[in-house]
Amino acid sequence: MLTGKQKRYLRSMGNEMDPIFQVGKEGVTEAVVTSVNEALEARELIKGRVLQNSLEEPKSAAEDLAARTGAELVQVIGRNFLLYRESSKNPMIILP
Repeated sequence: MLTGKQKRYLRSMGNEMDPIFQVGKEGVTEAVVTSVNEALEARELIKGRVLQNSLEEPKSAAEDLAARTGAELVQVIGRNFLLYRESSKNPMIILP
């Protein structure tokens, strides 16, 4: 579980990021979960977007992805969200 200070730090890092994956009209599929897992292992902090035509709400899609990948949901703003999970092989982000 992340503290408020850690979430604040990660949100500031996520401000400058562009979304690297999208949840489309099919919702959270196995392909999305696999790509998010790979991205989290490589980058630790990733930003995603839920498209307008998606059947899921952004908050529920982000929570579902976080639960299925073992990540922490840092933030949901509009249709964008941030996920964080420490890399098991190569940790890069040092949390305060």
